Amino acid sequence: MNLDNLKFNQDGLIPVITQNYYTGKILMQAYANKEAIEETLKSGYATYFSRSRNALWKKGETSGNYQKIMDIKVDCDEDSIIYLVVEEGPACHTGEESCFYRNLNLEKDFKPVPFEILHKLYEKIQERKETMPEGSYVASLFKKGSDKIIQKVGEEAVEAVIALKNKNKDEIVYETSDLLFHLLIALVDAGVKLSDIEEELLKRYK
Repeated sequence: MNLDNLKFNQDGLIPVITQNYYTGKILMQAYANKEAIEETLKSGYATYFSRSRNALWKKGETSGNYQKIMDIKVDCDEDSIIYLVVEEGPACHTGEESCFYRNLNLEKDFKPVPFEILHKLYEKIQERKETMPEGSYVASLFKKGSDKIIQKVGEEAVEAVIALKNKNKDEIVYETSDLLFHLLIALVDAGVKLSDIEEELLKRYK
């Protein structure tokens, strides 16, 4: 990356948006100077410039919540950048996953947005497997074992195929959602992460 292409402000800083590499979730916004970006590229971990401390700030130095850099993007005006990261802990100092966890009324709002729903469902299913709450459909499938889970995936796959054959949009949407939901359960049961699937699909993108 040629840092001379970046347009730093009068204080030598550029805004940095930090985004989860896999889910697309915006985690935080900070600033970096040229030295911070150079350190980020050198170490492979997100480094910023702290305006309050007037010093470089490697995320996770004190908290252990490091951010591994996967890629860096530059906007069309070259005056802001995005760090695409894999988190090693929450981004926010409050302990929340993202600093953007409130609405305009300053109320907590954790409702997933569409682009992260598969990952959020995966996390919820994983939580159900670990806690096995009474009355949970997902927990009941885990109690029945892998064979039952795999059987449900097969059943939902057949129903999705029939819906596709019928070319009924509402039916296709409903049955495909059922299939994806049960496939996520099967992936959790098998110990396969969504990121594993995404990395494989990236290899197929040409």
